[in-house]
Amino acid sequence: MTIRSCVTPQKQFTYGIHKPAYIADNLRQNTTIRTLGSFETGEPHSNNSNYPETDVQVKSADWIFEIPNPFSFRGTTFIDKEWADSSASNPRKIRLPTKKALSFSKLLDSEQVSHTLFEKLPAPLLLTLATTSTDPDDLVRLAKLCCTIEKDKNGIPSGLRYKRDANGHIRALISNHALFEAVANNPALPDSYKLVMVLRPGAQGGSEIVGEYNEKDKTHVFEYLRRNSYIPGGHYAANMADDAVRYSIAHLSKADMAGLRHLYYQRSFVRLAKHLGLTLQNGPENNSEEWLEHLRKQILQNLFDETDIELTATLWGWNFGFDYAPTDYRLHASHQQIHQQYSMLPQTVDTYGTDLQNSTGRINSFGCGDMIAEVMQNYHQTNNSVFFSDYIACIRNNERMDERTDFESSLILWEDEHAMLFVPKAQTSQWELQLMALNNEDGEIIGNILEADTASRTSLNNGIFLAQKALAALGARMVTSIEYPKRIGRAGEAGQHLLYSFLPRLPESPGAFSEAQLRYINGHYPEDFAAACRHQLVKENFYF
Repeated sequence: MTIRSCVTPQKQFTYGIHKPAYIADNLRQNTTIRTLGSFETGEPHSNNSNYPETDVQVKSADWIFEIPNPFSFRGTTFIDKEWADSSASNPRKIRLPTKKALSFSKLLDSEQVSHTLFEKLPAPLLLTLATTSTDPDDLVRLAKLCCTIEKDKNGIPSGLRYKRDANGHIRALISNHALFEAVANNPALPDSYKLVMVLRPGAQGGSEIVGEYNEKDKTHVFEYLRRNSYIPGGHYAANMADDAVRYSIAHLSKADMAGLRHLYYQRSFVRLAKHLGLTLQNGPENNSEEWLEHLRKQILQNLFDETDIELTATLWGWNFGFDYAPTDYRLHASHQQIHQQYSMLPQTVDTYGTDLQNSTGRINSFGCGDMIAEVMQNYHQTNNSVFFSDYIACIRNNERMDERTDFESSLILWEDEHAMLFVPKAQTSQWELQLMALNNEDGEIIGNILEADTASRTSLNNGIFLAQKALAALGARMVTSIEYPKRIGRAGEAGQHLLYSFLPRLPESPGAFSEAQLRYINGHYPEDFAAACRHQLVKENFYF
């Protein structure tokens, strides 16, 4: 098959340009001219222009760039040239406004209205206030409206009121769950309330803590087991601990990122080691990079002759940012406190038909990195060339689509010898960034975390850290991050690079019919977004 991709063996990106000129036949039967209002001069303004008398001739509509995604399964990006040209003249305007201060309590005081009005607000207004207020007093009042908070003799929250249901399950006494979640996830809520409502281990349920990373006075991360998970076999969540509150990227440190990612590396390596029958000892040394690297090398040595392993893919993701619409739609992550989720996936899964007790065979289990392997195979079959070699060359050889030589043309935000952070030529989110692993210390391509040595893991951690910092500095408040890994062992596709994608949600890009068709609409050139990100990283002194 012919693969659809902007990557070419000529080491240059390719894309289409629509230069539309057309005639729209006027099939309208009726004309209804209405007055819309008036100008400041008093002259009336009507809708006359909406009712043409003849066919409509469009001699020169906006040019539209059509950029096939490097990975065909991710669709195509469309850029309106007029919008993008406007952004190109000032890339620093590519940003979201900062959140404005809002206090309902102060408004009531200024209008001499009793604060008992809080209790009379309808549910949608309570939810709106819970997500938008920046006043701790507002949020404390809202917290008291949705749950029963116990306090110590000094008036400091010490816990919640709980009950047992008919089945013996323990539940917090919460009268309005949506309001509870919205309040607890608002950064302006005092930490003492966050602690008892959601942060203290056990406050969100009985998930067991099975791992921990603790650097005193620097970072503290718990690893929770999610037993009954939407991921078969359960998954793990690395959550910032109750004594390390991280509700914003501004508070995220390099030490935090190292801890979050260490638990991911550690859990994945331990699961693989146990699968291979390696003997492990549990002790404080497990949190050291030396122990992790020793275990990684042991696994690789034992994988060499392994022909059939069960767990062949990692799964890692991070939803940062929480919000609730007044209409009860939760808009992003389950919790504002920074956390990451991960698991491992089997190579195959049993298949069934009408008899759910007896398998009819096996199929390959899905992992998103497999789709990249398929692109590589199809690309090689079509072009007799190596996909990632060509892709990296295209990134390095990138040229602007508007032919401007006086504006910046690089897509790369940051790189070292092991990883590269860049803006993809075809962004599937208007602000998408990607991180690509390069080679490890032995010069081998890094396709998954098992192939990443100590220095390479540090580079990946740094790249993820910088991606989040750049996006947050531009005003992004909700970002989904995912990993596209190569399969582990013999199941892996030779030459596949480990890839991460960072996908911000923007206020006016909720995702609708275009995105459902994998058509992604953009209003800027990727080069200008890269320039905007680099400016923020330099401005905030984030570069290493």
